[in-house]
Amino acid sequence: MEVKDICLQSDGLEIAGELYIPSKNRPYPALCICHGIPAVPYNPDDKGYASLAQRFCAAGFLTLIFNFRGTGKSQGNLDLLGWSQDLQAALDFLYSFEGIDKTHLCLLGSSGGAAVSVYAAAHDSRVTALATCACPADFGFLGSKEQAVSNIQHFRDIGVIRDRDFPPSVEEWLKGFETISPIRWIEKVSPRPLLLVHGDADEVVPLEHAHMLYQKAQEPKELAIIPGASHRLRLEEAAMTTVLDWLKARVSTPMNIRT
Repeated sequence: MEVKDICLQSDGLEIAGELYIPSKNRPYPALCICHGIPAVPYNPDDKGYASLAQRFCAAGFLTLIFNFRGTGKSQGNLDLLGWSQDLQAALDFLYSFEGIDKTHLCLLGSSGGAAVSVYAAAHDSRVTALATCACPADFGFLGSKEQAVSNIQHFRDIGVIRDRDFPPSVEEWLKGFETISPIRWIEKVSPRPLLLVHGDADEVVPLEHAHMLYQKAQEPKELAIIPGASHRLRLEEAAMTTVLDWLKARVSTPMNIRT
């Protein structure tokens, strides 16, 4: 496979990413992998998502990973509505890439990135399949404005909110999380296939969130509960095997779904 560093432009910000290109079998089905909200400072030695991208690329997917604004090498500050713009830029990039099979443009999101992926799939008919891992139904954990101020300070401490005057309005920043909440959008993913993967030992997003989303979603949909798995499902072999097998099945036959 070939690996290329890329730089996306989103809302005037530079968004850093890596593209993993299979060595054969063009046109390629495409996959965009979306990380979650960081819990610790950026560690450039953490190659977890790169390893994941290599695995999906080896299975034949043209695979894109990138850092949402405020994270990793990307510019900006953590803002979920802004993340939706970053993902739109990533989808635009993939859709225009030479050699892509435009009938297979898949999304895989984890936690906060899963939430943004649901929002994107609900609004962009180019997405043909969506798999989520540890997806929250909503962001009620942010709670009141007072609790949000504490969370914002935590995000400053770990370096994902970088500007002293950001956010200019805590209320508007919170409203962005409310707007993205997957429970508001999950039913609009249909008729594209949906896979919800959740660990029954998730210590961050309770398992009931997966059941809430599954109940609200329309067909075709699947729910996979991984016994003993915690929140970081990308580290769980059973979860990643489930996702990869599901995605390979989705691209084994032509899909020309548009909404």
